[in-house]
Amino acid sequence: MRRDVVALWLAARDPRVPWLAKAVAAAVAAYALSPVDLIPDFIPVLGYLDDLLIVPLGIMLAVRLISPPVMADLRRQASTQRKPSSRAGLATIILLWLAGVALVVSWIVPLNRGSN
Repeated sequence: MRRDVVALWLAARDPRVPWLAKAVAAAVAAYALSPVDLIPDFIPVLGYLDDLLIVPLGIMLAVRLISPPVMADLRRQASTQRKPSSRAGLATIILLWLAGVALVVSWIVPLNRGSN
Protein backbone atom coordinates (compact mmCIF):
# COMPACT_ATOMS: atom_id res chain seq x y z
CA MET A 1 0.00 0.00 0.00
CA ARG A 2 2.87 2.38 0.77
CA ARG A 3 4.37 1.78 -2.65
CA ASP A 4 1.04 2.62 -4.30
CA VAL A 5 0.74 5.84 -2.29
CA VAL A 6 4.19 6.93 -3.46
CA ALA A 7 3.26 5.86 -7.00
CA LEU A 8 0.15 8.05 -6.80
CA TRP A 9 2.28 10.92 -5.51
CA LEU A 10 4.40 10.47 -8.64
CA ALA A 11 1.28 10.10 -10.83
CA ALA A 12 0.02 13.52 -9.74
CA ARG A 13 3.10 15.00 -11.45
CA ASP A 14 3.34 12.69 -14.46
CA PRO A 15 2.34 14.14 -17.87
CA ARG A 16 1.10 10.72 -19.06
CA VAL A 17 -1.68 10.73 -16.43
CA PRO A 18 -5.05 12.35 -17.31
CA TRP A 19 -6.07 15.39 -15.26
CA LEU A 20 -8.92 13.62 -13.38
CA ALA A 21 -6.59 10.81 -12.36
CA LYS A 22 -3.99 13.39 -11.32
CA ALA A 23 -6.53 15.15 -9.12
CA VAL A 24 -7.65 11.92 -7.44
CA ALA A 25 -4.06 10.69 -7.08
CA ALA A 26 -2.94 14.00 -5.57
CA ALA A 27 -5.81 14.02 -3.07
CA VAL A 28 -5.26 10.40 -2.01
CA ALA A 29 -1.48 10.78 -1.76
CA ALA A 30 -1.72 14.08 0.16
CA TYR A 31 -4.12 12.54 2.66
CA ALA A 32 -2.25 9.25 3.01
CA LEU A 33 1.12 11.00 3.42
CA SER A 34 -0.21 13.60 5.85
CA PRO A 35 0.97 13.08 9.44
CA VAL A 36 -2.53 14.03 10.70
CA ASP A 37 -5.68 11.97 10.12
CA LEU A 38 -9.08 13.45 9.38
CA ILE A 39 -10.49 11.19 12.09
CA PRO A 40 -7.91 10.82 14.91
CA ASP A 41 -6.99 7.24 15.78
CA PHE A 42 -7.87 7.71 19.46
CA ILE A 43 -11.59 7.90 18.59
CA PRO A 44 -12.87 4.33 19.04
CA VAL A 45 -13.72 2.47 15.82
CA LEU A 46 -14.06 5.64 13.69
CA GLY A 47 -10.40 6.50 14.22
CA TYR A 48 -9.30 3.56 12.10
CA LEU A 49 -12.02 4.03 9.47
CA ASP A 50 -9.77 6.14 7.25
CA ASP A 51 -6.92 3.64 7.49
CA LEU A 52 -9.18 0.69 6.69
CA LEU A 53 -11.60 2.18 4.16
CA ILE A 54 -10.96 5.71 2.93
CA VAL A 55 -7.30 5.35 1.91
CA PRO A 56 -7.60 1.90 0.27
CA LEU A 57 -10.75 2.89 -1.63
CA GLY A 58 -9.08 6.11 -2.77
CA ILE A 59 -6.05 4.15 -3.95
CA MET A 60 -8.29 1.69 -5.84
CA LEU A 61 -10.14 4.55 -7.57
CA ALA A 62 -6.96 6.37 -8.55
CA VAL A 63 -5.29 3.20 -9.85
CA ARG A 64 -8.34 2.44 -12.01
CA LEU A 65 -8.11 5.91 -13.57
CA ILE A 66 -4.47 5.39 -14.61
CA SER A 67 -3.57 3.11 -17.51
CA PRO A 68 -1.94 -0.19 -16.42
CA PRO A 69 1.39 0.36 -18.25
CA VAL A 70 1.78 3.84 -16.74
CA MET A 71 0.83 2.57 -13.27
CA ALA A 72 3.34 -0.29 -13.59
CA ASP A 73 6.07 2.22 -14.46
CA LEU A 74 5.06 4.49 -11.56
CA ARG A 75 5.14 1.53 -9.16
CA ARG A 76 8.62 0.66 -10.41
CA GLN A 77 9.75 4.25 -9.81
CA ALA A 78 8.07 4.29 -6.38
CA SER A 79 9.96 1.21 -5.22
CA THR A 80 13.23 3.14 -5.49
CA GLN A 81 11.99 6.38 -3.89
CA ARG A 82 11.82 7.14 -0.22
CA LYS A 83 8.45 8.04 1.26
CA PRO A 84 7.65 11.75 0.79
CA SER A 85 5.69 13.80 3.30
CA SER A 86 2.71 15.97 2.48
CA ARG A 87 2.58 19.48 3.88
CA ALA A 88 -0.44 20.18 1.67
CA GLY A 89 -2.23 17.21 3.21
CA LEU A 90 -1.35 18.39 6.69
CA ALA A 91 -2.57 21.92 5.94
CA THR A 92 -5.82 20.61 4.44
CA ILE A 93 -6.57 18.40 7.44
CA ILE A 94 -5.82 21.24 9.87
CA LEU A 95 -8.10 23.58 7.90
CA LEU A 96 -10.89 20.98 7.92
CA TRP A 97 -10.53 20.56 11.69
CA LEU A 98 -10.60 24.34 12.21
CA ALA A 99 -13.71 24.64 10.04
CA GLY A 100 -15.37 21.85 12.04
CA VAL A 101 -14.54 23.53 15.34
CA ALA A 102 -15.88 26.86 14.02
CA LEU A 103 -19.10 25.16 12.93
CA VAL A 104 -19.60 23.51 16.32
CA VAL A 105 -18.88 26.78 18.13
CA SER A 106 -21.39 28.60 15.90
CA TRP A 107 -24.07 26.06 16.85
CA ILE A 108 -23.28 26.28 20.55
CA VAL A 109 -22.88 30.04 20.80
CA PRO A 110 -25.69 31.72 18.85
CA LEU A 111 -24.95 35.09 17.33
CA ASN A 112 -26.82 38.09 18.72
CA ARG A 113 -29.04 39.21 15.89
CA GLY A 114 -30.43 42.64 16.56
CA SER A 115 -31.19 44.29 19.84
CA ASN A 116 -34.03 43.75 22.36
